[in-house]
Amino acid sequence: MYETLKSAIPAITARQREVVELIAAGCSNEEIGERLGISPRTAKAHSDILRQKLGVSRRRQIPAAYRAATGNDPLATRTVATAGRRQ
Repeated sequence: MYETLKSAIPAITARQREVVELIAAGCSNEEIGERLGISPRTAKAHSDILRQKLGVSRRRQIPAAYRAATGNDPLATRTVATAGRRQ
């Protein structure tokens, strides 16, 4: 499933990378919205676009598909958006 992603890495914007990181950290759309200063509906839209770009059907699959496509672990990257999250 994820092998096909390696051959065609989708264009992921900086904002979408932040959303991937927050999804990987377990944030809801509401929490993503609060951290990024966007509405929960916009956070969901980012998630929907990421699902389409990464070829997965579920939100929870986004981090693994991103890792498979880019080789980058979304939890290893700590941006300002994720650095303040309580563990």
